Amino acid sequence: MPRRFVRTLIAGVLALGFAGLSAAADPVRAQFLQSYRWQIPDQPLFGGFSGFEIGPQGRDFVTQSDRATLWRGQIQRDAQGEIIGIALTSGPTKLHDAKGALMTRRFADSEGLALAPDGSVYLSFEGVARVAHFATDGGPARDLPRPEAFKNMQRNSSFESLAIAPDGTLYTMPERSGSLDAPFPIWRYRNGEWSQPFDIPRAGDWLPVGADFGPDGRLYVLERDFWGLLGFLTRVQVFDITGDTLSGGDVLIQTGPGKHDNLEGISAWRDSTGAIRLTMISDDNFRIFQRTEIVEYRLPPNPEGD
Repeated sequence: MPRRFVRTLIAGVLALGFAGLSAAADPVRAQFLQSYRWQIPDQPLFGGFSGFEIGPQGRDFVTQSDRATLWRGQIQRDAQGEIIGIALTSGPTKLHDAKGALMTRRFADSEGLALAPDGSVYLSFEGVARVAHFATDGGPARDLPRPEAFKNMQRNSSFESLAIAPDGTLYTMPERSGSLDAPFPIWRYRNGEWSQPFDIPRAGDWLPVGADFGPDGRLYVLERDFWGLLGFLTRVQVFDITGDTLSGGDVLIQTGPGKHDNLEGISAWRDSTGAIRLTMISDDNFRIFQRTEIVEYRLPPNPEGD
């Protein structure tokens, strides 16, 4: 988990008196709507959710645990669109490797999720850094090519994020860049090959943990920081991709410590009002003092029409 515990603990104590000010300083680019706690008390596999994709009108969803299980369901909403319940339609479905065997140990650390137009899923892994396609939830994986660079990534710090563009191109990035002054490389998969056309600048201790392309075609990147006893901080940036060029980086959300749990999965969709919503899910790390939280924000109308 955090690599700077002593420093963050001291910083947390010093910052305790400023926690309220920090929360009050959250950017107002996006409107916070709600936080819903999802629980299934009698299901031992429940928890550890690190990827999330939601369908039109914010109802059908798919998520995966970092212990190699896939879950599908439907979000129940009231007349105002607020989440009031969650019903599973399938899962937990245990994931299988390319040989049809159940995934175990470091091969089972599934972190990023991208939903293909046909309903199948792509998952990124960080125990052994790779991306795989699952044509069916319980069927065998089809591993995508694995460049040499993937083999040299930090253990437990590689592909937390995975997103699929409208044209089917996949984008992924490691959680850590290798050093505090190195940007995060973005890897792109199309036409059967990987390339690394651009990167995201590193800012302080923010680490990318989730990504999704919105209905506006823009790339939304979810990041987190950790302040010891004060808890997690959340940030969302949005980028534009044109060919081999990445631009933007506007910060839409940036919370103070402890406002949300360990948010790791993000999905961008358009609600019945035409506004884009960002729905995020937290990874509780299977710890009793954390929670599985589904958080929603609404973006204000774009003056250019998106």
